[in-house]
Amino acid sequence: MRFDFFDLQLLLHIIATGSLTKGAKRSAISLQAASERIKKLEQYFNTPLFTRQTTGVELTSAGHALAEHARTLIQQKDQLEQDMQRFRETTPLSLTLWCNSSAQSEYLPTLLPQYLMRHPEINIDLHEAESSEIIAALHKGIAQLGLVSSFFDIQPLQTQDFASDPLVLICPRSHALAQHQHLNLIDALNYGFIGLMPHHSLQQSIETQAKLLGFNIQYRLRLPNFASIAEVVAEGVGVAIMPARAAQRLQPTYHFHTVQLLGAWANRKLLLATQDFKQLSQDYQNFADFLLQHRLK
Repeated sequence: MRFDFFDLQLLLHIIATGSLTKGAKRSAISLQAASERIKKLEQYFNTPLFTRQTTGVELTSAGHALAEHARTLIQQKDQLEQDMQRFRETTPLSLTLWCNSSAQSEYLPTLLPQYLMRHPEINIDLHEAESSEIIAALHKGIAQLGLVSSFFDIQPLQTQDFASDPLVLICPRSHALAQHQHLNLIDALNYGFIGLMPHHSLQQSIETQAKLLGFNIQYRLRLPNFASIAEVVAEGVGVAIMPARAAQRLQPTYHFHTVQLLGAWANRKLLLATQDFKQLSQDYQNFADFLLQHRLK
């Protein structure tokens, strides 16, 4: 028979309670099982460990000696487990943030590293999607947290303002519109546009506004990202609409003119959205709090 730490702990529980019955209960085993374990310990060491009395049990000299060793061994076992804890491989927690292209390219690259440095045990998975897709995923519970454009109907999701994300028109410096500092969309719709791909939610919202004004935008070229658009516009090919923050970032490189767009539709915001902020897990709540504490005006 080989005794184990459970047997030693049972022995200490019996000593602490002064009773085989109470010691068994504290060890969460039956009285019979406890009695058999103690009996096997006595057989292993070939000596009685307790004397049984009507009022309980009392340690023999051998029992006292074993108890001292049991306390030392259990203490060493606990210390061993504590020391080895730091070597265990842990799987980092991964939080998924759904975001539109504007949030991903213009706002999050400088913000998320701060969070990751504070939380080395957490990874962040950025899932880029159109705002309409993010809203649908939040409704279905596929996404927990998302950054979306205020242009879309978000009810009944809960939202918090995250950043001001206005749109601007960019044009070549020699273009007729370059004399303006601000204008309405209708004033630009007779010119050839450089646009994003048709599926892009920003492009869809611009086209919706144009149709409300009785126009169909004429595209000279469609490109996959803001940097490509800025380069083509700067070369004189056409005009384009993009987030003001993207234009500010790209203007020193591509040297185009920026015109502020008027109207509520162009003065959009980025919203942090979820089904219910209070129902988020604690890790997602902490992440949402960080984003809102660093919201951008």
